[in-house]
Amino acid sequence: MGLRFAILLIPVSFVLQVAAQDARSIVKKADEKMRGSTSQATILIKSIRPTWSREMEIRTWMKGNELAMVLIQLPVKDKGIVFLKRRKEVWNWMPALEKTIKLPPSMMSQSWMGTDFTNDDLVKESSIVNDYDHTIIGDTVIDNRNCYIIRMMPKPEAAIVWGKLIVCIDKQEFMELHIRFYDEDGKLINTMNAYDAKIMDGRLIPTRLEMVPADKKNQKTVMIYKSILYNKAIEDGFFTTERMKVAGR
Repeated sequence: MGLRFAILLIPVSFVLQVAAQDARSIVKKADEKMRGSTSQATILIKSIRPTWSREMEIRTWMKGNELAMVLIQLPVKDKGIVFLKRRKEVWNWMPALEKTIKLPPSMMSQSWMGTDFTNDDLVKESSIVNDYDHTIIGDTVIDNRNCYIIRMMPKPEAAIVWGKLIVCIDKQEFMELHIRFYDEDGKLINTMNAYDAKIMDGRLIPTRLEMVPADKKNQKTVMIYKSILYNKAIEDGFFTTERMKVAGR
């Protein structure tokens, strides 16, 4: 009886292991599609509030999961501010102060430049592939696209901003079309929806991302990709605090 029970357990364990691997591979494909081995983008960001709105334009350079630089080009008062990620370290260059500041991990959950995106959203200090455990929990349809629903729970050893993510990924094109961000208590904090899928530099990606906070009525931040280039060589030496100062001039 005990032997038969053990034999019955093997397929169940195997199925769970395969399902987890499949969920991780789906997330990995979606992440790699949006990132490429490198990317260089120009992005318009609109912060919309009940009584006002403002626009920013940024340039981003990213290489793999460990190197990223974000340069603010507009508005003029913020022009030249730079954020740099090198592995698990994040730096900020403020040209008006001529000062480089290292951001502590606690700052990753804070608003990036007054938007509804966090510092972590912009520089991607955490990895949605390596820092979470992934489980397929269902299916849905978004904008006539069949999608996986994947629950992402942070690994115990990972320093993560969020307590849980629920991500909807298009089954055919592996585009992230919907993400819900929860805190450690399971409270919904933000919802991000992706729209306007277009071919940019040879790949189909959503070009409009809207981040909507759960508890702030008539408020959101819109991120629109104006251009993006994938897989163009960028030397690691580009991602330094010295180069960050040059980029900000």
